[in-house]
Amino acid sequence: MDTLSLEKIALAMKYDPTDPYWIDRDRFVLSAGHGSTFLYSILHMAGFPLSLDDIKNFRQVGSKCPGHPEYGVTPGVETTSGPLGQGIAAAVGMAIAERMLADKFNVPGHEIIDHHTYVLAGDGCLMEGVASEASSLAGHLGLGKLIVYYDSNSISIDGSTDLAFSEDVASRYKAYGWQVLSGDMYDYGDLAALTAKAKADASRPSLIILKSIIGKGSPNKQGTAGAHGAPLGEEEGVKTKLALGIPVDKPFYVAPEAYAYFEARKKELESAKAVWQKKYEAWAKTNPALAEELSFWYFNRPVSEPNLPSFAVGEKLATRSASGKSLAAVAKAWPNLVGGSADLTGPNVTQLPADPSGKPLVFTRDHQGDRYIHFGVREHAMGAIANGLALHGGLRPFAATFLVFADYLRPAIRLAALMKLPVIYILTHDSVYIGEDGPTHQPVETIASLRAIPNLAVVRPADGEETAVAWRMAMERLDGPTALVLSRQNLAVFAKDDPEWPYTMGLGAYVARNPPKAPEAVLLASGSEVGLAMKAADLVAAEHPGLAIAVVSVPDREAFLKAPQPVRDVVLSPPAKVFVAEAGIAMGWEALAPRDHILSIDRFGESGPGDEVASHLGFTAEAFAAMIEQKL
Repeated sequence: MDTLSLEKIALAMKYDPTDPYWIDRDRFVLSAGHGSTFLYSILHMAGFPLSLDDIKNFRQVGSKCPGHPEYGVTPGVETTSGPLGQGIAAAVGMAIAERMLADKFNVPGHEIIDHHTYVLAGDGCLMEGVASEASSLAGHLGLGKLIVYYDSNSISIDGSTDLAFSEDVASRYKAYGWQVLSGDMYDYGDLAALTAKAKADASRPSLIILKSIIGKGSPNKQGTAGAHGAPLGEEEGVKTKLALGIPVDKPFYVAPEAYAYFEARKKELESAKAVWQKKYEAWAKTNPALAEELSFWYFNRPVSEPNLPSFAVGEKLATRSASGKSLAAVAKAWPNLVGGSADLTGPNVTQLPADPSGKPLVFTRDHQGDRYIHFGVREHAMGAIANGLALHGGLRPFAATFLVFADYLRPAIRLAALMKLPVIYILTHDSVYIGEDGPTHQPVETIASLRAIPNLAVVRPADGEETAVAWRMAMERLDGPTALVLSRQNLAVFAKDDPEWPYTMGLGAYVARNPPKAPEAVLLASGSEVGLAMKAADLVAAEHPGLAIAVVSVPDREAFLKAPQPVRDVVLSPPAKVFVAEAGIAMGWEALAPRDHILSIDRFGESGPGDEVASHLGFTAEAFAAMIEQKL
């Protein structure tokens, strides 16, 4: 490789190894995350705080070099990219974020947001459906600053990709609306020229297809699946080093010329960063209001106190409708709140308010500074793109669909929880009460499956008031994602006996109805079933006038289970008997009540009017009251 070609390649990216979170750095995503040591070695040589000893500790507990790149573990890693396809899909979110921020904050002569998002993807990434969904949307939106290098080596774990993958990838991406280029992975001058051509096309994302040989240099394993998922082995490793001209007596070796080159490059980058810093300071001086707002956006602070809606006791509305009112208030206070729905904007009630002129704030190819994204029927890509929006910085993303379709974006939700990203999921139509759409659309196990994800806050509010508080909780949470689980049917706003309920709700549960004496029975419920529990309590009280029954709303069961024991004792009032009602499977509630004290739905639903479906399934206030009377 000649020095000039290497320089051209390096100059394709701008970064600052001493400031991995510089807001105008180019983003590099290793979507093919199994090649993590490639990324670690480059980060090490480029001067990021990653030592050779760190690399020697590859895949060990506590190492900065885990088996796949992990966001927050390794300096310079932009996203967790173990599951194939997630990296390229998240990169689409990063590219959207760059356009949104650039259109908001750049002024002529002061382009403080102006960078590219680069991706290295492999055959496996492009087989995954999430990559197809995201790439389709990227082409539709014309994300010209997204450049994907496709390492086309035609090998996967099982062997040749011919076993399962024979499509014309170039034609597919051209059909998506991408610029498609091709070349040789090992022709570095050509690679630099292809990159320049990709950057020159501002109206289309670019896919650069690079033919390569997996394990190149290994005499016996190059070009085979044997070089994919396992070490070459000591003997083959020595032969490979000899073939590549690498000293065999040093298990870990970096050519001195490489260190020297990157050290010189580091000085060039420092100069480029200094030029940007002066540009930023001039911009901030000339545009102080914009500079202050940019700071608010990056620190996830509201520009004003949110004027959350209020609701009167007895008012009936679906919690999805209450969420829509809350979303409008939150969007005004947090102008960096962006996102959208997977083709369910109306049913999810997620349309953001229009601008003062009445223009919808929809992010399109021609209006890339606006806030609302129509994701189309692409739930998985929506989840991964939301992760990319959060990872980029400066934006607070939300994503919306029906609760039952959370299964389509579950891998992205899991990664958001793993990376501690404050993504908000608006999940409506939360139970069999949605009715006529039938069992395919009636979630019964979905809430339990979401609650099983560590670090995902699953909040199911019981009325309009709780929904507004749930939105406040979601916006204040910065160390992980929140799922707001919302009803389609109208629910009455109920009086709450706990005067501090908007705060105690943050502990996961609070006493909504408190009897005048110590309760003998405590009824736990979430969402629409809080009203059912109150009706059941009234039915039992009518038959047993002296019985003291408390009703507890449990919007976030997992938070309540983690609350200190004294807090749980105040709510559960031991030795009172505890009962539970939730329109879903019983799984997980056994931690709070015996199985035969739980009214649940442990089968799929039926098609019909919601109340009739619930009655058919035996899920009624009368059935709950009968259970309570039998056990007391």
